[in-house]
Amino acid sequence: MARRLDLHDWDALPGTAERGPGWALVDGDCLEALEKLPPRSVDLVFADPPYHLSNGGTTCQSGRRVRVDKGAWDASRGVEADHAFQREWLTACRRVLKPSGSIWVSGTQHVIFSVGYAMQELGFHLLNTVTWYKPNAAPNLACRMFTHSTELLLWASPVKSRPLAHRFNYREMKAQNGGKQMRDLWEIAERPEPGGQQVVWTLPTPGPREKEHGRHPTQKPLGLLSRVLAASAAPGDLVLDPFAGSSTTGVAALAAGCRYLGIERDPEYLRLGARRLRSAP
Repeated sequence: MARRLDLHDWDALPGTAERGPGWALVDGDCLEALEKLPPRSVDLVFADPPYHLSNGGTTCQSGRRVRVDKGAWDASRGVEADHAFQREWLTACRRVLKPSGSIWVSGTQHVIFSVGYAMQELGFHLLNTVTWYKPNAAPNLACRMFTHSTELLLWASPVKSRPLAHRFNYREMKAQNGGKQMRDLWEIAERPEPGGQQVVWTLPTPGPREKEHGRHPTQKPLGLLSRVLAASAAPGDLVLDPFAGSSTTGVAALAAGCRYLGIERDPEYLRLGARRLRSAP
């Protein structure tokens, strides 16, 4: 049976470092923290796991070539070890998800295929592969391949059941799309064009306004998380982010009337996330 994880439970959750009305941040490794949550207690998971890109490569930042070095947490340990990690944290998330819940995982080609395969190995039911287009993506400096300008989001339910048990706010998504079914190619604009044009998932990476409290190297835009929650959450739901980072998921969750639990092991990003959550409207 699914269990509601109430706010008073969070006070007793080991490692809780920051908290506020409707939210809490746990300081620690996600695998260890997830073990302490009761089974079937979470309504929605959004995960932005390490992409394993910090391996000596370079990218373009503000017109300059810079090394890709986000931190030791982003370094690859090899294909087999990286895939084993995907299986571990996905297994832990599947245990805490309610049968009516679902999980979203974002990633590039460097990690997303491993995530998708692990989901199938573990018995998740894949619902959609959403393509997010980034119009301001960094150019490709090698000039030996196409510019990487998209990320993929895998949306899955923890089990396949008949009828399907997961929440999908179909009518709201259709209304946002001018009365047409929303597709899995997303464009998210600050000023949507009138006339009911088909919505495509395109959204610039976070600008200065979303980084006023500090910077995180893999921060996702608030508009992306807002749509994810609009599609698959309801007010009062518990939203979990096992790789909280700057807690964009939490800011979007609070705006949607949801509760938020984030797990983050870097003290700097814990403080950044807390600042953002405390200043959220």
